[in-house]
Amino acid sequence: MRFIGIAAFLAGVPVAVLGFLAAMGWASFWPALAGIAVCIAASGAFALVWAHDLDLLTDAVRLVASDERPPGHRSEGPVLMEALGREVDRISRRLATRTALQEQHRRADTLILERLPDPVLVLARDRTIRRTNAAARLAFGEEKAAVLRHPAIRGAIDKAMATKQSQTAEISLPAPVQRDIYATIVPMDPPLADGGEILVVLSDRTRERVIEHMRADFVANVSHELRTPLASLIGFIETLRGPAADDPPAQQRFLEIMAEQGARMNRLIDDLLSLSRIELNEHQVPSEPLDLKRLLDRIVAGYEPRLKDRNVELALRIEAGLPILSGDADQMAQVLQNLLDNGLKYGRDGGTLTLTAAVATPGKIWPSRRGVVVSVADQGSGIPKEHLPRLTERFYRVDKGRSRAVGGTGLGLAIVKHIVNRHRGHLLIESEIGKGTTVSVWLPVVQS
Repeated sequence: MRFIGIAAFLAGVPVAVLGFLAAMGWASFWPALAGIAVCIAASGAFALVWAHDLDLLTDAVRLVASDERPPGHRSEGPVLMEALGREVDRISRRLATRTALQEQHRRADTLILERLPDPVLVLARDRTIRRTNAAARLAFGEEKAAVLRHPAIRGAIDKAMATKQSQTAEISLPAPVQRDIYATIVPMDPPLADGGEILVVLSDRTRERVIEHMRADFVANVSHELRTPLASLIGFIETLRGPAADDPPAQQRFLEIMAEQGARMNRLIDDLLSLSRIELNEHQVPSEPLDLKRLLDRIVAGYEPRLKDRNVELALRIEAGLPILSGDADQMAQVLQNLLDNGLKYGRDGGTLTLTAAVATPGKIWPSRRGVVVSVADQGSGIPKEHLPRLTERFYRVDKGRSRAVGGTGLGLAIVKHIVNRHRGHLLIESEIGKGTTVSVWLPVVQS
């Protein structure tokens, strides 16, 4: 229809003039008819080329507008509107270059966001999460929305949106482990390409808090624990220099006691250093696969000499085909060693120490998620119920004299508790007077 309209417009006036001249007798009929035919043919050819050029230019503009022009694409050029076609092609190339540059910048922004060490969340105006980086997904998982609902962070976001200025907030997250978070809220004006208008940076300050706590704890507790063995060493040294200077039997006896006190201080310092390292990383969940069956076999093999010395039988109840866990093998070895050590120290000579490892049954005691329970049960004298809630406190002892006599530092179960917390597990201590104590650890299974 467009072709017919253009041809009729171009040929209409000449054909009408020639027809009028032939009708009035002012022009011969056959020459006029030939002129009319030539006009119609020329107009048709011109209209055909014109319509073809319009189609080419329309397609070219459509491709530019829709950003669908392939890289390096060169379309057929118009004939009558060649200059206009070259201009459209030049604009198309310029827009393609600009689009490629914008895409490169967008990828660079995404890569920078993904590589940032602190958790970052990009929010839209309606507070929905548009993007997160790897650090945020690792640190908070499915809890990101819950963190944003914290009143302090919500208030800082509202204020940042209202004032168009950066805001900060400090919050404390009690679960699954205690974490101190410093939040920085940055409004984006203009918004990002994906519609993000708010940048939330969540810096974990737990490490600094733990260091401050350890300093205070060292002054309050460690100095007291070290004072007794140091006082004993100083007293024995003065005795060896004075009354026992010429008494070899007394010297041997005092030196043995001094060696015991020195070993006790060494164990105390080792446990303190171990506890400090664990607390510094407690908020970071370990991600390495852990074969619990292999670890148990290795730990049990190392306890055979000590079991023979105490005439204690170790009963193993390890379920076949235990699933793979996610955990730190060295720290889990420390947990198992502490539990077995306590079983040997406070269990009955000639009794039985039971080590159990099995897939947990979800219920009232253990979480509904899939997990594995490892427990150590002794046949000792048991622990009164009023002491059970405090057993994981630092330096807490039910019987201080007996604990020091068997080499306890009062930090073993505290270390176990913090390692279990880091692995997002659960610790359960059960005891009955006269029958013994069972310490159980629940650990989550790696999700495929």
